[in-house]
Amino acid sequence: MKRTFGILFLAALLTSGCGSSKKQLEVGNYDAAINKAVSELRKNPDDEKEIAILERAMNIALDQDNERIRLLKIEGRSNAWDEIYLIYKKMSDRQSAVRTVTPIRYEGRTIEWPYVDYLQEMVIAKKKAADFYYAHGQELMKNSTKDSYRQAYAEFVRAREYVGDYPGIDQMMQESRYLGISRAYVTVKNYSATKFPEDFEKELLALDLPRLNNEWVEYHTTMPGNDTQIDYLISINLRTVAVSPDKQFQRDTLVKATVEDGFDYVKDARGNVLKDSLGNDVKVKKYSNLQCALIQTFQVKECIIQGDVEMQALYPERTIKKEPIGATSNFEHVSARAIGDVNALSVEQKKMLQSSIVEFPMDFEMIIMCTENLKNAIRGFMEANRRYIN
Repeated sequence: MKRTFGILFLAALLTSGCGSSKKQLEVGNYDAAINKAVSELRKNPDDEKEIAILERAMNIALDQDNERIRLLKIEGRSNAWDEIYLIYKKMSDRQSAVRTVTPIRYEGRTIEWPYVDYLQEMVIAKKKAADFYYAHGQELMKNSTKDSYRQAYAEFVRAREYVGDYPGIDQMMQESRYLGISRAYVTVKNYSATKFPEDFEKELLALDLPRLNNEWVEYHTTMPGNDTQIDYLISINLRTVAVSPDKQFQRDTLVKATVEDGFDYVKDARGNVLKDSLGNDVKVKKYSNLQCALIQTFQVKECIIQGDVEMQALYPERTIKKEPIGATSNFEHVSARAIGDVNALSVEQKKMLQSSIVEFPMDFEMIIMCTENLKNAIRGFMEANRRYIN
């Protein structure tokens, strides 16, 4: 009830600035009508239309609020004091707003509402609401469930906001908060025949898990203390780790090209150089046929890691989700040497000549290279299935 009332009260506040005071009065939004009328009367204190609307809306709102408070007090429900407090606060705020434009002269009479001191009633209602939240939080703690611990924490927070202090409330807030958190432990399990480098697991679990945390969920890559309950287990199961042997092979290509190689003079039958119309010597381009053997050396190596990620709830124990994952890393290097006239080669082919054969990466280096791609696959699984951790 208290949360429903709070939502309705907020909705009334949000609509208070929308539409004319007359329209708000017609649809029963009396506080919105009052606020609008007060706003207009501050600009024009003699606006009789707004005065009439203010009087009618104010009288109806007061009657409704007093009747509601009377009903709630007669019912005597301990969880009603929050609503009672909010109604009193609304009445107090309304009174403060209306007093900025009253008293008002209207049709030969004075309109003014008697001042009511709501503070004492607000303090009483606030204290009783806090008492309810405090007691209700203690009752919720006895249920020993995540949801009840979280609800209890919210009740203790509200009690403290209203009153400020209760015996042991700080400890209760800490305890309910601690017990309400779900914790997921992320671990790597190696079922392959490969012995990993020392830093492999640490590197693989560098997943930026804190960004997945929320108010009630924590992810861990190291096991918390013995007194801390783990609620979910996320196992990264590595089934296959394969690194290929060093592979090196050559590819020979005979490259042929015809290139410009100077010029010859054009001569007549007598052996004299011909002249053009401007008196210049006539020349023709000379070409040479070149060839070069390009010997390329290819070095390749590959790593493949395959497995699955399994998400388990531990209370009760059950598998929530299980999906295969995998990643690869590749080493590729191309170098070349030439036999013959390198001028026959293209620009790209000449660049190959600048590279020489290198050492192959070690197997563990290939595995480490593969972890980054594998981490991306694990992150994808975690993001897609985070809704299951709650």
